[in-house]
Amino acid sequence: MKLLVTGGSGMVGYGLKNIMKDSKYETVFMSSKMCDLTDEKATIDFFMKEKPDMVIHLAAMVGGLFKNMNYKVDMLEKNVSINTNVLKACHLSGVKKVVSCLSTCIFPDKTTYPINETMLHNGPPHHSNDAYAYAKRLLEIQSKAYIEQYDKDFICVIPTNIYGMNDNYSLADGHVIPALIHRCYLAKLNNEDFVVKGSGKPLRQFIYSMDLARLMLWTLEKYNLRETIILSVGEEDEVSIRDVAMMIAESYNYSDKVVFDTSAADGQFKKTADNSKLKSLHKNLTFIDIKEGINESVQWFINNYETCRK
Repeated sequence: MKLLVTGGSGMVGYGLKNIMKDSKYETVFMSSKMCDLTDEKATIDFFMKEKPDMVIHLAAMVGGLFKNMNYKVDMLEKNVSINTNVLKACHLSGVKKVVSCLSTCIFPDKTTYPINETMLHNGPPHHSNDAYAYAKRLLEIQSKAYIEQYDKDFICVIPTNIYGMNDNYSLADGHVIPALIHRCYLAKLNNEDFVVKGSGKPLRQFIYSMDLARLMLWTLEKYNLRETIILSVGEEDEVSIRDVAMMIAESYNYSDKVVFDTSAADGQFKKTADNSKLKSLHKNLTFIDIKEGINESVQWFINNYETCRK
C-alpha cells in the first residue's frame, strides 16, 4: 500500500516519519518543493504519477493568531485552492481513503462547551481567524460531497492545538507554543524579560505532534465511519496560556523573567473540544503529559536552532 502525506515536511509529517520508521507502507512525504498544491494541473499530474492508495492531507497555510488576523485573503484563498486541488486529485487518481486535517479554531465562536463534531457549522467562527476557519469548513463540506456523490472514503479529523518538534517557530506568524519557545530562547540569550503577548487567561487543549501522528494512523487504519472526528486530549487537560508560558520558562530555567503584555489581543477565550467519540472507539487512548512534551519541544528547538523554521 502506498501512502502519500501532503505537508509531509511539517510538524505532524515529522511526527509521522518518526513513528513510521518500520511501517508497512511505501510512504511519500510530500513537501511544497515537490509540488505546488495551489496549482490544479500540477497537483493532479503529481497524484496521477504517484498513484497513492491512501492520503493523509496535512498541507495548509497556517499560522498563529496574528497571522490569521493580518493575512485573511491569503489564509482563505490559498487554503481553498490547496484543499480543492488535493481532493480532486485524490478522486481522479483513485485514492481509496483520505484523512484530512481540520482545526478546532473553525468551530463557532458563540457556542456551548464542550464542542462536539455535530456543532461545526452552528454559527460563525471567531472573527480573528474566520478566513482560515471558513476555508477549513469548506474542506469538510467538500469531503462530505465526495462521499455523497462518489461514495468516497474521504473523512476529516479535528485536532486541538498541536505542538511538538519541527514546528514553525516564527515570532510573528507561529502558533502560541513554538512562538513562545523562540521568544523565551531569545529573552534568556539577551538577558531580557520573556514577554508573553496577552493576559495569559485564554484556555486551550494542546496535543503533542507524536500523539496526533499515532491517532492519524489509527484513523487511517481503524476508523471505519465516514464522519468527522475530534482528535483531542480531554476537557480535564485544558490549560491556560499563562500555564504554558510558565512551563516553557521553567524548561529554560527562566521563570523569574516572565511578563504578560496585556495590551495585546487574547483571541478566543476558549474552544473546548469533546473527545468522547474518540474515547468510545479508541480503547487504549493515552497522551504524553504536556510538561514532558514541552520539555522535549524546547530541547529540540535548542538543538536545531540554526536550521529550524523561524
